[in-house]
Amino acid sequence: MRVATLASEDDFDGWRAAARTLALAQVAPHDVVWQVGERPADLFGDEASPDAAPGAFSVPRPFVDLARTALCHRDPERFALLYTLLIRVRAQQGLLDDRADPLVQRIELMAKDVRRDMHKMRAFVRFRELAVEGGETRYVAWFEPDNHIVRINADFFARRFATMHWSILTPELSVHWDGTALAFAPGARKTDAPDGDPLEEMWKTYYAAIFNPARVKVGAMTKEMPRKYWKNMPETALIPDLLAGAQKRESGMIETAHADIGDNARAAWEALAGEAAGCTRCPLYGPATQTVFGEGPVDARLMFVGEQPGDQEDIAGRPFVGPAGQLFDRAIAAAGIDRTQVYITNAVKHFKFEERGRRRIHAKPGAPEIDACRWWIDQERVLVRPAVTVALGVTAARSLLGKVVTISGTRGKPITLPDGGEAWITVHPSYLLRLPDKVQAEEEYARFVEDLKVAQARVAATA
Repeated sequence: MRVATLASEDDFDGWRAAARTLALAQVAPHDVVWQVGERPADLFGDEASPDAAPGAFSVPRPFVDLARTALCHRDPERFALLYTLLIRVRAQQGLLDDRADPLVQRIELMAKDVRRDMHKMRAFVRFRELAVEGGETRYVAWFEPDNHIVRINADFFARRFATMHWSILTPELSVHWDGTALAFAPGARKTDAPDGDPLEEMWKTYYAAIFNPARVKVGAMTKEMPRKYWKNMPETALIPDLLAGAQKRESGMIETAHADIGDNARAAWEALAGEAAGCTRCPLYGPATQTVFGEGPVDARLMFVGEQPGDQEDIAGRPFVGPAGQLFDRAIAAAGIDRTQVYITNAVKHFKFEERGRRRIHAKPGAPEIDACRWWIDQERVLVRPAVTVALGVTAARSLLGKVVTISGTRGKPITLPDGGEAWITVHPSYLLRLPDKVQAEEEYARFVEDLKVAQARVAATA
């Protein structure tokens, strides 16, 4: 058993020298114990000295770059995994190109995680001004990385803030720049970093002024800027209050935009429908006969969104005129809803189908097609501004909500949309047509009618 001791968690040069020595000595990966510093290791192990075996060998440059990055990962097995990959790369030319190989895949993911962490550090480090003795100004930041990235990331900050004297403190390692050279020191505590400086109030004012509520996507925001970083940045202290007021502010923006449209709403809708007639946002426009846009009053209080046009809708150019449309008409009439007073549209505007002989068989729209057509739904909603929108089926629900949901999990529950309107989720009429059991079909139809009655009642309640 051989023991390889590294100077630090990110000691790539030490790992490289030890790995070269071990590989030249033909030491198998399972016969090596890797340790950092003076940690206890195998009592029966021999130290792997860099000078133990003469000679040299070369490996592809991509391996060196990959290893240098992946070695900064927090995974304690990274040294052994990289050494195993080194042995295999020497024996198997082109191994790194096999992204299906489990080891290559695992190390690639480690490197990707490190690069993401490096990006987070570059994006979320916030320096605060600190006056020191002699009148010198120093800038200090606190950051908590997930991986061992301080040393590998330091050159970026030295280039970016070359004229400043700064320090970045982290729990594991601190880095200092005096305008000439980088210096590294042991980790620090958060209390060692200053809390704030006079510039922060100005920055907060600017951040609040440019905050656009119409573009807020909380899920995407927290994915790119996890909450763990919020406490270290001055502007993020404002985010909870800004998010709380975002919906109200966005509704005000939409209200203003709608007021500007005024009596020209019908003309604006006609222009939108005309533009949609030439839509080429996804490949479905090719085999389809025509775009099937929505129809109904542009001031309707109730909107229905279906999945996509069927065969008869594609030919007629109108939504819900085929077998499912006829069932839909019967159901809304039973619910006391006048079709001429509601706006009816589809999540996807072109018919997606498969040809079987002379027949065109409905094919379910995919996520790219739903996303491509979502722009049209958004524009229809801006013009119509319905108080209640009923999504008929999961495709319509995804279009409205921007995510995959289930009917069973969302049916019968009001969902507040970004513009302040309500969404209700129910089944698509075509689902009722596919039920083979007559008793079940009647029960499900009755439940569908009840869903429509609830939606109609909500329209009246919000008047």
